[in-house]
Amino acid sequence: MLNILSCTSQSKKDAADFFLKGNQALNQKNYAEAVRFYNEAIAKNADFSDAYLNKGISLLKMNKAEEAFDVLSEAIRIDPTLVQANLVRAETSLHLGRLREVRQDLQAIEKQYRDSTRYYLIKGDLLSAEGNSALAIPEYDKAVQLKSSNVEALVNRGAIYYNMHAYKQAKADFNAAVSISPLLPQALNNLGLIATKEKNWPLALAYFDKVLDADPSDPYSLNNKGYVLLQTGQAEKGKELISRSLEKLPENGYALRNLGMYYQLTGNIDLAVETYKKAIDLSEPVDMLYGLAGSAYWQQKNASEACRIWKQGIILKDSASIAEAAKNCK
Repeated sequence: MLNILSCTSQSKKDAADFFLKGNQALNQKNYAEAVRFYNEAIAKNADFSDAYLNKGISLLKMNKAEEAFDVLSEAIRIDPTLVQANLVRAETSLHLGRLREVRQDLQAIEKQYRDSTRYYLIKGDLLSAEGNSALAIPEYDKAVQLKSSNVEALVNRGAIYYNMHAYKQAKADFNAAVSISPLLPQALNNLGLIATKEKNWPLALAYFDKVLDADPSDPYSLNNKGYVLLQTGQAEKGKELISRSLEKLPENGYALRNLGMYYQLTGNIDLAVETYKKAIDLSEPVDMLYGLAGSAYWQQKNASEACRIWKQGIILKDSASIAEAAKNCK
């Protein structure tokens, strides 16, 4: 007896075949190929919500967050019970800075994801993005309790501790992340920054070099190593690395600050002022920036501008600005 397939059932079978091929490509991190297969699956079955979900995941991995958001929204429209699509859309909205929509998606799936490390990671990231870092820490705690190898939660919690100047806790989190993923650039860079704070220059360089050995163009490690070289009498080598960092990330406030430091160290005060101004115009929080900028204006004998910059720095709790303003400004 022959097996008779209708057009509809044959299309669904073809869609399932393309879906499985897409999943295989996704698992192999071949995201563009995965999207191609999921598109084939959707062409065969327009209501294939799982294909939309996995296509959205692939697009997010490709840093195509806007497209991913639309595709995930279609998955949810087709199947409102597909709560994983809400979770991935929440993560996508976070990338897009749509914080209200992140919260809406998380609230919609809170009960289903009470035991999900990913849910608490995204919730912690949301709170951190909203400026509620202290409230984010317990969410990262839950993420790590549910999965001790959640390196993103460890790194993000460590970053909050670092910004709170709780360096012991930050170091513990970054070391835990490195023990799981030895070449994780975010954790290695942050350990290097802590070593820099401690003025342990050889250790700091070792951390930054580990990242650069794996990726010689990493802009953060290039800049961070450049800063250490400025501090250890190797200004020209430092400037070369900072400039390479700025080629990759032209609007990195820390790299601009460090380039300004190079110009100030080498006596080119006008260029130092110009570069510090570029960093200030980015309106990013950058350690020591206002103190250094004010000192450059002071070297130009522009006391009024130096004091104006230092007073701005006082508002931002820049310790160098506080000290210089107290000494030089009435």
